[in-house]
Amino acid sequence: MSVDATPLIIDAVMPKFDVGVAEHSIVRAEPSVTFRASRELDFLSVRTPLLETAMWVRGLPARVTHQAVPAPPRLVLAEGDKLPGWVVLGEQPDRELAFGAVGKFWQPNIEWHDVPVDDFTAFAEPGWGKIAANFSVLPYGADASLLSYECRTMTTDAASRRKFSRYWSFMRPFIAHIFRATVRTIRDDAEGV
Repeated sequence: MSVDATPLIIDAVMPKFDVGVAEHSIVRAEPSVTFRASRELDFLSVRTPLLETAMWVRGLPARVTHQAVPAPPRLVLAEGDKLPGWVVLGEQPDRELAFGAVGKFWQPNIEWHDVPVDDFTAFAEPGWGKIAANFSVLPYGADASLLSYECRTMTTDAASRRKFSRYWSFMRPFIAHIFRATVRTIRDDAEGV
C-alpha cells in the first residue's frame, strides 16, 4: 500500500494557525480531471440561497453608503483573476493549488492588504489576519479522486485574535456551508453533471 507523503504547500506557508475548516468529497473522476475542475473553478459560480443572502448582507454597508463595487464577471484565481489581498501561493500540478490573503475580514467592509507571495509566510504586521487555503486532490480507488478544500486562518496579534474570534464564532457555520457548496460545485464540474 502506498501513501502520498508529498508535503503540501499549505503546510509550508501556514504550519500553525488559529482556526481551520476543511471539506472533502469523493469525486467520480480521475485526479487530473478533478484537479483541473478545482483549478478552473470560477468562485462566482458557487451558488446557494444562503450564500447569496450572506453576500447581500455583507455588501449592505457599501450599498447604504453608495460605495458598491460591481462584481467581476469571473473569478478564477489560477488564471490570474485578482481580488484585493488574494494571491496564488503555489501549485503542484494535478495535486494542489494553494492561495491566500491578508485582511481584516472581521469588519463589515473588509480591508485587504496586498502582500507579495514571497512575503506571505513571514508577514506578521500587527492588526491583520492571514488566510491560507488550498484545493488538494488524491487518487481514490481505480477511477475516482478525493477532493479536499482546506482553509487556515491566523491573526498577527492578540487584539486581532479577539476580534477574529467574535467573527468566527458567528460566521463558522456559514463559512462551512460555503465550503460544502464550493466542493459540490467542483465535484459536479469534474463529473460533468
